[in-house]
Amino acid sequence: MLAHPLHLRLLSDSDSDSITILEDFKYNSIDGDLVGVVGDSWVLKTDPVSVTWHSIKGVQEESYSQVIEALIKDVDALNSSAISTSSSYFFGKLVARAARLALIAEEVCYPDVIPAIKKFLKETIEPWMNGTFGANGFLYDSKWGGIVTKQGSLDSGADFGFGVYNDHHYHLGYFIYGISVLAKIDAAWGRKYRPQAYSLMADFMNLSKSNYTRLRCFDLWKLHSWAGGLTEFADGRNQESTSEAVNAYYSAALMGLAYGDSHLVSIGSTISGFEIQAAQTWWHVKEGDNLYPEEFTRENRVVGVLWANKRDSGLWFAPKEWKECRLGIQLLPLLPISEALFSDVEFVRQLVEWTLPALGREGVGEGWKGFLYALQGVYDKEGALVNVGRLNGHDDGNSLTNLLWWIYSRDDQEVGCDRGGKFCWYSRHYSH
Repeated sequence: MLAHPLHLRLLSDSDSDSITILEDFKYNSIDGDLVGVVGDSWVLKTDPVSVTWHSIKGVQEESYSQVIEALIKDVDALNSSAISTSSSYFFGKLVARAARLALIAEEVCYPDVIPAIKKFLKETIEPWMNGTFGANGFLYDSKWGGIVTKQGSLDSGADFGFGVYNDHHYHLGYFIYGISVLAKIDAAWGRKYRPQAYSLMADFMNLSKSNYTRLRCFDLWKLHSWAGGLTEFADGRNQESTSEAVNAYYSAALMGLAYGDSHLVSIGSTISGFEIQAAQTWWHVKEGDNLYPEEFTRENRVVGVLWANKRDSGLWFAPKEWKECRLGIQLLPLLPISEALFSDVEFVRQLVEWTLPALGREGVGEGWKGFLYALQGVYDKEGALVNVGRLNGHDDGNSLTNLLWWIYSRDDQEVGCDRGGKFCWYSRHYSH
């Protein structure tokens, strides 16, 4: 069988006696050299991924007051009746955004706002779970064994094609994040809605014989997900946002934590780990890499849309010149797991410096700037804080509270790493 570069990196040393890697038997492909491996089975071991509710290192205590000040304002602005979108994607982002506020409140020891957040989460999640959200809702599709939206079942273009199985892990990942947090802070609510919660998760992460397709999005050979559904394209399947894919499996693992389901935690964290490794292999383009042609590597720091048969610099919604969007779509939503996805500080610096000139273009969205400044905060806290303080708005799935939480929970110490770059998160943190 042929192994791609990520397979070769993850093949277990303990498997060396049962397999033979044929170094001279290889084919060139868009994914890198495919190398022959002889053996009855492979054992692939990825780096452990820390599935935690909160940041790894914690927020600096001296910054608590500033984070709490932003937190109070963001929570005061929560108003479920003011939500105008019925899109499963954008509605899910609002749910997850509020859930982040609850976890940040825990982390900075300010529980006073949690009741208001819990109220908002119940008001926004329950109509989708009960089927009473009039403008849209989730339906079971027996033909393809999955969940579709009411709008998507009537219009293949609605909800970004959710009705034809596009982006399922993206949309549902946001809802599952919110559900997981609400189940954590309100165990009685969690028990009541556990069947619906597990149904949403099973749509894209089912591993058993059930009414749902097995691992709908995740490709067990490529070791990353595909966002494309039933629609056929000349260049095969595709995926744009790796960070939203990571969020889906990470959120499923958090749901396992909330419900005491160790099997779900294990599966979710394992797939998150593979998704992260794949993103760092094929979407993150480091200076001097030789996986892609020299010209492509020189001009790009991230892939826009990765197809089975090609690589696009542009995005579905933006041209290649909008580099701030290309960075942002590979980072959002900003979470504790983002530390693992962007663990290589030297690459983060390259990516930020590559993106910064794009901010000189007229009309750059404030929300996209926020994600760029978040990554700047990985190696330049003071500069990032100044830039974040100048923002006039945020992405609909982000907030000032979340940006301050991220920057103030960055580690000041640079740590060497022997995996994929000079700096690394894995060398200090282990999950289970």
